[in-house]
Amino acid sequence: MIARLFAALGALLVAACASTGVPAGEGRFVERGPFTVEGLPDQRLTIWLPPGYDDGARRYPVLYMHDGHNLFDPAVSNFNKVWAADKAMLEAAASGVAEPHIIVGMWPPGEDRYRQYLPAFAPEKAEGEVAEAIAELAGGPVVSQRYLEWIADELKPQIDAEFRTLTGPADTAIAGSSMGGIMSCWAIVERPDLFGRAACVSSHWPLIMPEAADARRTEVLGIWSEYLAKNLGTPAGRRIWMDHGTATLDAFYPPYQAAIDEDFRAEGWVEGEDFRSEQYDGAEHEENAWAARLPEIFTWLLAEE
Repeated sequence: MIARLFAALGALLVAACASTGVPAGEGRFVERGPFTVEGLPDQRLTIWLPPGYDDGARRYPVLYMHDGHNLFDPAVSNFNKVWAADKAMLEAAASGVAEPHIIVGMWPPGEDRYRQYLPAFAPEKAEGEVAEAIAELAGGPVVSQRYLEWIADELKPQIDAEFRTLTGPADTAIAGSSMGGIMSCWAIVERPDLFGRAACVSSHWPLIMPEAADARRTEVLGIWSEYLAKNLGTPAGRRIWMDHGTATLDAFYPPYQAAIDEDFRAEGWVEGEDFRSEQYDGAEHEENAWAARLPEIFTWLLAEE
């Protein structure tokens, strides 16, 4: 259990398509890296191109997803289970509601995952024991600001140049779970010029180990509330999905998510229209649980306006 918690936090462990014109098939994968990125641990990509990509001139929206090693292939995943993001995308597209997206899976850098995914404002605003706990889990400088800059200002232009993409915010989404969930929330708040959709799945709002965070929940939630009040703004066309289960690590999340929901409402976000916040009773903090609800997430989040 403790090992699973640390892996989830990225601390010390290494962690009927005709209705949309989508041809039958499984799509194609493109691998990149590992490669060097200045200011970051080495990065790696697994890119999924929807069925039919190679057969025409159609342009596609793009979904950027953290923890790319856990998206498609159990053989390279941490726990021999995956989100099955390609299958979920095909199911969402088959509904006729959402367009198929190119998926760019960004692999995490092993034991550096926590310091790459932790939003940069958190260590800047944390004090006392919360700050100490963040520093211990990070084990080095937090590099999420550089990670976000790389995705937004380097990776996205490269993807847009190499592949036939739709480039506007309404056609660019970002998603992740646990630490990747809060990283995705931070990305859409910081860069609304690029990201118009975000999925924040089983988000680790406590920031640190949950037992320590619960003892200082007011302080932790204060960090989030201050940041969101200053930076979130009105929806302005953005759409955000948030959720959690009720078992294992997710059992700690309900009070945090309830507070985050209130922060969103305070900024004029309408639940069901601009954001969704869902609880999945009995769902654990793991890839099979996320895979089970991913078609629902994609169908709502990526629906055409």
